[in-house]
Amino acid sequence: MDLKDKIYIAGHRGLVGSAIVRQLESRGFTNLLMRTHKELDLTNQVQVQTFFKQEKPNYVILAAAKVGGIHANNTYPADFIYQNMMIEANVINSAYENKVKRLLFLGSTCIYPKAVEQPMREEAILTDVLEPTNEPYALAKIAGIKLCESYNRQHGTDFRSVMPTNLYGINDNFHPENSHVIPALMQRFHQAKINNDSEVVVWGTGNAMREFLYVDDMAEASLFVLELDEGIYQTNTQPMLSHINVGTGKDVTIREMAETMKEVVGYKGELVFDVTKPDGAPRKLINVTRLKDMGWEYSVDLEDGLKESYKWFLKGVAC
Repeated sequence: MDLKDKIYIAGHRGLVGSAIVRQLESRGFTNLLMRTHKELDLTNQVQVQTFFKQEKPNYVILAAAKVGGIHANNTYPADFIYQNMMIEANVINSAYENKVKRLLFLGSTCIYPKAVEQPMREEAILTDVLEPTNEPYALAKIAGIKLCESYNRQHGTDFRSVMPTNLYGINDNFHPENSHVIPALMQRFHQAKINNDSEVVVWGTGNAMREFLYVDDMAEASLFVLELDEGIYQTNTQPMLSHINVGTGKDVTIREMAETMKEVVGYKGELVFDVTKPDGAPRKLINVTRLKDMGWEYSVDLEDGLKESYKWFLKGVAC
């Protein structure tokens, strides 16, 4: 990409979108297109079509999505499937109609079946039933992948998809009900430290294993895939199996993550696990061989990523 190319980042205020903006700006890209939801409703087809016709972006990064935890997915399943499918269909079709050079769609590893071999390979998509709690969201993300692949097959576009593992970092969501495990625990440890609480309770046994990727690594990987030579991309993917897992390829137990978080925050009390609460899936790890073979690997380990996240938390959220 040329530094003056017009790049539209959909979802620029979110966890991943904002990291991609930081990455682009640090590299010297000067023509970034960004719109808030108030300025551009991506579920509105006419608004999206008008925006693309007027702006004519060269590249599109589709990081916009309706996201949330288990509670939100269970409570608003219609919103999750409708809004995400509308966003994807409108943006991808308008990108095609306005001759966008290349588009990158960001999905989620929840696209894989509930009972899937670990680590999860790209080939596992559509091989079994999905996790019921987030099936509507997962189906929408699968549809986004298949939209990209179908436009590529029929219209010769160059639309690509990446599937990140569990992300954390700057601009994370600290909502008390909808936040994921890292921001939830960070807030809990910080509050316990301030209050001099004797213990912090973590749900489950602590034995469940999870993979975590620092969001700035995700941003770097996204731009790596977006800029990848078309020949290399096509050699390492298939027309109907084109999405790419993005992660570390390593996992830790929830206990290990919580102990690392405790050290980073500087909490001196006890760590207690409530074994009456559910662990969730015993393991969620993705296979990152495809991306590694293309030439990209993560660089920020969990401790360093948590330190950077906590610095940001102290400057903003904790105030």
